[in-house]
Amino acid sequence: MNEDMPWVNLTQEEVDELRNKKHELTEYGKQKLKELMNKDLIFKTDGEEKFRIPFSTPYVGTKTPKMQLEVKEMTHEEMLEEAERREREVEENIKRAIELDKKIEEAEIRERELGDEVVKKELEKEQWEREQRSNRVLERYNQFYNTEVSGLTWGTHITPEFQQAMALECMLDALRYENLNHEFDVVSTADINALIEGLYQQGKDYLKRVNETLGPKE
Repeated sequence: MNEDMPWVNLTQEEVDELRNKKHELTEYGKQKLKELMNKDLIFKTDGEEKFRIPFSTPYVGTKTPKMQLEVKEMTHEEMLEEAERREREVEENIKRAIELDKKIEEAEIRERELGDEVVKKELEKEQWEREQRSNRVLERYNQFYNTEVSGLTWGTHITPEFQQAMALECMLDALRYENLNHEFDVVSTADINALIEGLYQQGKDYLKRVNETLGPKE
């Protein structure tokens, strides 16, 4: 009966034999590993040796290996040449840095100019759209006002208040027509001011045409 490992169905002699074989295998593995470590490291491809790394005794100890630093003595002329070489390198580095800064600055200027051009085009587009809107509103106002006035029968008595009311009503009709596709609850003062300016300019243009037709007074 196995006294050390009673749960294993082996006799004590069989357990001792296994232990001895384990010890022998361990010693054999250590010896083989030592032999491999003391040999050249060979790399093969398809059984053919490609290259090898020669075995070298590893350094063991507490002291660092001795290093010898070779200091080359330079003559006075060699030192001057070396100083000039380093100075040229510094100048070239400074020149490259200046050129790089210049390129970066030019790129930033181009970017700002491009941004200003985009903003300018957007402003021009907005101005053109405002002018087109103002012209449409003025044209519709004239149409509505002329329709209202022409609809009055001959001899109808009319007061300035009636004319003002008709003008305001035609203004609202023109703005409603312009905002058919939008909710129209509030009248924009900008639209009213644009219509007023358009009417003033329309009157000035009419007086100018009359003066050109009649000619200068004698």
